Amino acid sequence: MSTKRDYYEILGVSKTASAEEIKKAYRKVAIQFHPDKNPDNKEAEEQFKEAAEAYEVLSDADKRAKYDRFGHARPGNGGFGGHEMNMEDIFSQFGDIFGGGGGGSPFESFFGGSSRGGGRRQRKGSNLRIKLKLTLEEVAHGVEKKIKVNRLIRAEGVTFKTCTTCQGSGQVRKVVNTMLGQMVSASTCPTCDGSGQVIEKRPAGVDSSGLVSKEEILSVKIPAGVADGMQLSMSGKGNEAPGGGVAGDLLILIEEQEDKALKRDGNNLVYDLYISFIDAAIGTSIEVPSVSGKVKIKIEPGTQSGKILRLRGKGLKDVNGYETGDQLIYVNVWTPKKLTSEERAKLESLRTSHNFEPQPDANEKGFFERMKEFFN
Repeated sequence: MSTKRDYYEILGVSKTASAEEIKKAYRKVAIQFHPDKNPDNKEAEEQFKEAAEAYEVLSDADKRAKYDRFGHARPGNGGFGGHEMNMEDIFSQFGDIFGGGGGGSPFESFFGGSSRGGGRRQRKGSNLRIKLKLTLEEVAHGVEKKIKVNRLIRAEGVTFKTCTTCQGSGQVRKVVNTMLGQMVSASTCPTCDGSGQVIEKRPAGVDSSGLVSKEEILSVKIPAGVADGMQLSMSGKGNEAPGGGVAGDLLILIEEQEDKALKRDGNNLVYDLYISFIDAAIGTSIEVPSVSGKVKIKIEPGTQSGKILRLRGKGLKDVNGYETGDQLIYVNVWTPKKLTSEERAKLESLRTSHNFEPQPDANEKGFFERMKEFFN
């Protein structure tokens, strides 16, 4: 009696399943047990191959009819699954299921990895990460910075030769006898790590990778509107890959320095303005800082503490260039903490004046209402 599992059971479909249902079921099982998703998992690899064999039979009308009639013991042909079946056969035969085929793994679009049957792997150098401190003015207008970077580059005099373990393919293959017949599995060459070449000559002081550290000065253009914690990338400015290949990237983490006068709130800038009681009562003109320099504003007579003035377009430009924020000025009327006897006497003479009695406007919006209005 055969110990092989039923093909319909493997794919989880009924014997009356349509061709489309079988195709969808195989797709689901293949994704679940694919070797790229289950590295070094022999059990998952066997289930992946088992599903491939089941689909090979059930997707073919003639083979399916014979299987439905005779089961695994196909007459006159040694049964189903008696031929050698390797991973490349599976990938190429069923590439149409996943939109792949033609020399690469049809599962690349799902797992983002290199093909297990696609031959030599192109190496990529490691990424470099640095922090870059910027002032608020640099953030507002954008800036070009010169930075020093120590990156690994290929040393002079280093040469490479074809890896003798994999003969330059980047992979080693192993034939395994299983209950399904002979299976050929491919894995990354341990000698060259999939690059297909190893170092042949290297000068003194150069490590086995053939790379040396070198200080370089790079010019970095920072766009206006970047924010603290934002990460920018310079492609190919990281470490080079051993034996050639693609260099890594330089990742630049923005660190925004706090400004003494202006506080950032998204693309808006906030400034706390303190004025005297006299200026608030009779009005005045005063200069306030902005990222574009000093700006003169007018304080209307009778200005109350807590009033918010808006300078439109005086904030920060959006990093995507869609809009520019505003500068909000919070007016704080300063009350003196100490008075001279003469000052006290003058103020006492005004205590009973009707104009100095609080007379809030019933129609005037409160502080929280004004805040909500400004930010909405």
